[in-house]
Amino acid sequence: MASDREVLREIWEGKIPVCFQLHEDEIIDLQVPEKYYLMVPRLSYFPLVTDKVRKHFVKFIHPEKHESEMWLEYNGIALKWHYPIGVLFDLNNNSDIQLPWNIIVHFDKFPEDELLHCTSRDTVESHFLACLKEADVLKHKTQIVTNMQKKDHTQLWLGLQNDKFDQFWAVNRKLMELGSEDSFKYIPFRCYYKDEHMIQRLIRPVTDNGDRKILQDMLKELYPDSADVDRWKVTTHGIEPPKDTPLQWMSEHLSYPDNFLHLILTLKT
Repeated sequence: MASDREVLREIWEGKIPVCFQLHEDEIIDLQVPEKYYLMVPRLSYFPLVTDKVRKHFVKFIHPEKHESEMWLEYNGIALKWHYPIGVLFDLNNNSDIQLPWNIIVHFDKFPEDELLHCTSRDTVESHFLACLKEADVLKHKTQIVTNMQKKDHTQLWLGLQNDKFDQFWAVNRKLMELGSEDSFKYIPFRCYYKDEHMIQRLIRPVTDNGDRKILQDMLKELYPDSADVDRWKVTTHGIEPPKDTPLQWMSEHLSYPDNFLHLILTLKT
């Protein structure tokens, strides 16, 4: 992994320019608030980067809503805070999208049927650590995350929260080590296709003969009866990895901080 450390850093430093705008129906002031612009890390979560957005807009809404939970919308779609920002962008990306990414801010009419509640950063931390533990169980025979000290959990979380590459990877590298094995047990991944729910399966990074599987092999295992596998475009971190990329390498280098690969599937026209 050390030889590809520059790949890890490039992935870490990915940013998306975002323009936040308060929904017009929620403005009670005669003065329309200015839009708020941020460069946000692809690997982070919206509740970790929008404190200033809330502070900017809250004074323009009804006082009764000042303590309401803020939620975000793009193109009529409520954005799931528990998905990494880069995943949300790639899911909603199409040929028409322009930068900055224009997002609508709400303090009213929380979509209970579409979003989980997020009352504080502690909620995000709990979700993040739960994902880490799930990924660890898939990858390793011994549960590294569970056996870590509390200070290691804290360092991972603070590294993500404060956008500190070295702080995060000083601990996360332990989760990418193979130990005495040649590969992970299973590849932690989540696939997203059209409007379907997130897809997860148990997929090994090697064949029964010990040969390393590639991305194309994963697609065939996910959809064995599909004739469109060769037409599928796979996107992660805004890039399209070649179909012959080994799954083990992808898991070590292209996983999000939660240690999952997040793969967006679209059909090429």
